[in-house]
Amino acid sequence: MSIRKNYDSVHESAVKAALSAGRNPDDVRLLAVSKTYGADTVQEAIDSGILLFGENKVQEARDKIPLLQGNFDFHLIGHLQSNKAKDAVKLFSTIHSLDKISTAEKLDAEAGKINKTLDVMVQVNTSGEDSKSGVEPELAEELCSQILSASNLKLTGLMTIGPVGGIIQDAVKSFTILRKLKEKINSSLSINMTELSMGMSGDYVEAIKEGATVIRVGSAIFGKRDYTNG
Repeated sequence: MSIRKNYDSVHESAVKAALSAGRNPDDVRLLAVSKTYGADTVQEAIDSGILLFGENKVQEARDKIPLLQGNFDFHLIGHLQSNKAKDAVKLFSTIHSLDKISTAEKLDAEAGKINKTLDVMVQVNTSGEDSKSGVEPELAEELCSQILSASNLKLTGLMTIGPVGGIIQDAVKSFTILRKLKEKINSSLSINMTELSMGMSGDYVEAIKEGATVIRVGSAIFGKRDYTNG
């Protein structure tokens, strides 16, 4: 199947999941995760009408994005080191993976230099796995509170990555934690974060049922990844 047909198939499943949960399908965005796929593959997706993409590494995006033409928008969904903040601010409209105030401060400073307001989400480690980036759930509110003082960052929501292993019940638990955490922080800080970035190729249906507003799907759209080049 073509990239566009794969995308449409995932989108159709997402719409069904939203409707079955009593949600408006328009409230769920499909982020095509293009990490490890070359510029030619991403260009094919853009030419087919896909506009929203996610990358894991700033360096890979920096090499790839200048080769692309057309209308598109990139989000960073991988861990961000503060020394990559300058490039990240220029390349991405949204950072999903903010988990340190020092990185937030660097992003804020770099965004200010180019008069840009950058949308950010706080990544939360809801599975408790040491291999995962993200702030611990009990520390998420403090980080959100600190980010609110940044002049050039707009805090839009929370992000998580489901647990390793593919056990759906564990994924659902992880997504539920994030949803309830967003509600708690919104109430405590009197803010209105709207985004929940959660769910990937194997569990996006469950994520949508738990309130996901952005699902991050790569292999189900682009096909099997080749990790030989990173």
